[in-house]
Amino acid sequence: MAVTLGGFEQLLAERYSCRAFLPQPVATGTIERILALAQRTPSWCNAQPWQAHITRGAATERFRQRLFEYASIHKAEPEYPFPREYRGVYLERRRACGFQLYEAVGIARGDREASARQTMENFRLFGAPHAMIVTTDEALGVYGVLDCGAWVNNFMLAARGLGVASIAQAALAAHPKLTREFFGIEEDRRIVCGISFGYENAAQPVNRFRTARAEIAGVVRWLDE
Repeated sequence: MAVTLGGFEQLLAERYSCRAFLPQPVATGTIERILALAQRTPSWCNAQPWQAHITRGAATERFRQRLFEYASIHKAEPEYPFPREYRGVYLERRRACGFQLYEAVGIARGDREASARQTMENFRLFGAPHAMIVTTDEALGVYGVLDCGAWVNNFMLAARGLGVASIAQAALAAHPKLTREFFGIEEDRRIVCGISFGYENAAQPVNRFRTARAEIAGVVRWLDE
């Protein structure tokens, strides 16, 4: 039986990385519904390696404060190394995204002090009422990370479908020592990334720009023989 893709296409078109949230929390029932939908994510051998730690209420504020203070004086030491370098088209896309962000918040090109302040907003969770830390079993290696990436994507799409905004953040995995202590994460788990989520503050200019996507011809090579 044919299934319409209209709703899915709309979700993909509407989802974006939210960088300004309202303080209003998301109802626990809504979060649980999003999580239930994300649980349909396919995984390697159906291992379902993802585990999520989610903050609510006062816990979000405690995490926000501690993470910002910690990140202000400690360098990033993620358990999964950040990219060695961005080069070629990847560097071009990264720069384009950065220029759009800075233009949206009124940061002039070359203003390193202002751009550094904007980067630190990651550790304030962009004002979101909820933070999530996503972990995988260390024994599953790269396949566990891939599965978690698929789960994160489905979580964000399901959230958008229920009117909840989100942003996936490598920054929330940048300081695992603090994060492990705060959430009580076991030693056999590896921190993959985080997600800040809540209701978008549509009045903020930072939420109005959208990044471009490459044409199919730029990412696909066909083999006919």
